[in-house]
Amino acid sequence: MAQEIDSVDARILDIIQRDASLSVAEIADRVGLSSSPCWRRIKRMEEAGFIKGRVTILDNFSLGLNFEVIASVKLALPNRENLETFESMVRAWPEVTECMTVTGQVDYMVHVVTTDMHAYDNFLRDKLLGSALVSDVQSRIVIRVAKRTTALPLDLVENTK
Repeated sequence: MAQEIDSVDARILDIIQRDASLSVAEIADRVGLSSSPCWRRIKRMEEAGFIKGRVTILDNFSLGLNFEVIASVKLALPNRENLETFESMVRAWPEVTECMTVTGQVDYMVHVVTTDMHAYDNFLRDKLLGSALVSDVQSRIVIRVAKRTTALPLDLVENTK
């Protein structure tokens, strides 16, 4: 980590990662600062890259996106060019909410969110298996989500003063 964060920074980060809609005044009040120093800390952490952005988290079930799959993807030839090409393709597919390069028997784990099994079958056939890069896909249908959070465990950050 290029820069260190202190305990106040860590508290600010924890607050805004859980609710980005809070005003600077509300955040400042919760950490015991006035608005100006709190705003300066937030701006510094944005510039340092600790804060990548602020988003609204949507409920996929309420929106009818009830079908989730974790797909293990193996490339036919996992060389640098194919890895970069596959990652570029995945970034263009809105059904893919996460794609991670992993170690082991497969090259990627891909989280897919869609409306139903038929929509996933179309995605699988047309996009994943439609690519000559992909040699194998193992799909695991998500039955229930026991935990889902975007909050990072900031108490594990060692550089906190």
